[in-house]
Amino acid sequence: MADVSVRPARPADAELIARVQQSTWSQAYAAVVGDLDLPLEQVAAVWLNAIEAPPSSEHRVLVALDGSSVVGFATSEPAPEGVELTALMVEPRWGRRGHGSRLLQASVEHWSAFELAITWVFEADTVLSGFLESAGWAFDGLGRGLDTGARVVPQRRMHTDVRSG
Repeated sequence: MADVSVRPARPADAELIARVQQSTWSQAYAAVVGDLDLPLEQVAAVWLNAIEAPPSSEHRVLVALDGSSVVGFATSEPAPEGVELTALMVEPRWGRRGHGSRLLQASVEHWSAFELAITWVFEADTVLSGFLESAGWAFDGLGRGLDTGARVVPQRRMHTDVRSG
């Protein structure tokens, strides 16, 4: 059995998270939103700040590990409605091994103070929306557009009752 786990991110993980984000973005989201055309160091600096100086104790950055390798991450933060899952990414070559499920479950365990969790999913991202639906999330009819500068990309909101799971 593989040594897999989820833990809170540490400062040393910032560059590894940035690598997962850039790899996942280029393979899964570039066609939808465009390239994440930022230097690795810049992306890593943003992650380091999120890890070392979160705006509140409810802000979370979790990493999925396969052995000692960071293969995915999830982030969440308080939202007016409850809590928002702001990112859930597993590097594509590590997909379908349970890392996303472990990240989602670990996130939910941190959300005990909330009743409702929401997330925004790109309308074209049927993989993530299908994964979340299989975990009990549902679309709630709300939508928005993410302005990328080149175009507005439609997103749909999903939600789940944190206390029912």
